[in-house]
Amino acid sequence: MTNSAERSLYQTSEIQDGLSAPQSSKESDGFYKTQAEKESADSFVKLPLEKYNLIVLLGPTAVGKTALGVRLADKFGGEIISADSRQVYKELNLGSGKDICEYTLPDGKKIPYHLIDITDLSYEYNVFDYQCDFYKTFVQISERGKIPFLVGGTGMYIDSVVRNYDLVPVPKNPSLREELEKKTLEELGAILLKMCPDFHTSSHLKDRERVIRHIEIKTFMNGNDLIEFRKTQPPKPEIRPFIIGTTLLRPVLRENIERRLQERFKAGMLDEVFDLHKKGVSWQRLESLGLEYKFISEFLEGKYDKEESMYEALNRAIAQFAKRQETWFRGMEKKGIRINWLPSVPDAKVKFTSAVDMILGAFL
Repeated sequence: MTNSAERSLYQTSEIQDGLSAPQSSKESDGFYKTQAEKESADSFVKLPLEKYNLIVLLGPTAVGKTALGVRLADKFGGEIISADSRQVYKELNLGSGKDICEYTLPDGKKIPYHLIDITDLSYEYNVFDYQCDFYKTFVQISERGKIPFLVGGTGMYIDSVVRNYDLVPVPKNPSLREELEKKTLEELGAILLKMCPDFHTSSHLKDRERVIRHIEIKTFMNGNDLIEFRKTQPPKPEIRPFIIGTTLLRPVLRENIERRLQERFKAGMLDEVFDLHKKGVSWQRLESLGLEYKFISEFLEGKYDKEESMYEALNRAIAQFAKRQETWFRGMEKKGIRINWLPSVPDAKVKFTSAVDMILGAFL
């Protein structure tokens, strides 16, 4: 974990600089068309928290989770906890989809948000960090008498909270890594399988860095008393989540992905990646961030002949990523996690109304 000087754990829209007001084209935001609809949507509802104490809104990329989450948080007096593995980094903006203006409603009201812009790229934030930060933030919001809304698409982050992963921080081992770096991928795989005979994630065995990390973790676990370590950790709060899922039909989702990608390139996403490298962020680090940062870095390194070729490959990769997100959520359901899915329609008002009805039916 980074220290308090490097990361600001409790960060809301009310204390961050540079917030921009919503664009005029977003005045209606698709949620209401008449004054009567607006007044109905704006009417505040205080929820009893005996049965549930957390509302989760999950879904694949480019389905409008943030905008919907902001509206719901306003309706029910909540604050948003982001579940996005790249938006935690202060330096990542366009490529991470950090649309801060969405946390400001058309009337100027700002909805507090958390776990965005809390660390630097020099620190490799991980799921253990996220789980710890989530629990602290969850308690803070709850103590203010508000309901936390967990909103995002990073499945592992969400899963770590709702299924209460038993995690420990495993530091990197430079001397062990130095020895492992000398070995081939096949040799590394053999070492891992000897340490973990029941390891069956074949895709990880094809990724050199992941194999090394798994060996590192197993070595750490074998040499430390994890029972004693857990005794030093603060108790985790009881989480009683009500989970809502939102998605779109595949053709509509692909259109959203491409439209958003075009907008981000026009807004200067390529320049963002170039400037990060110019400021000292290595190509390797940028590529490790995936998708936009990976493909644009490879283009700037000369691995693509044309920007158009890179753009098309990135567009396909984002669509494939959305499929993997949906697969993860289906996996959560198979493990017994109930996800209440909204209608797969692009109409924001329909989704909002359906979500409100779901929440009222569950809480009241």
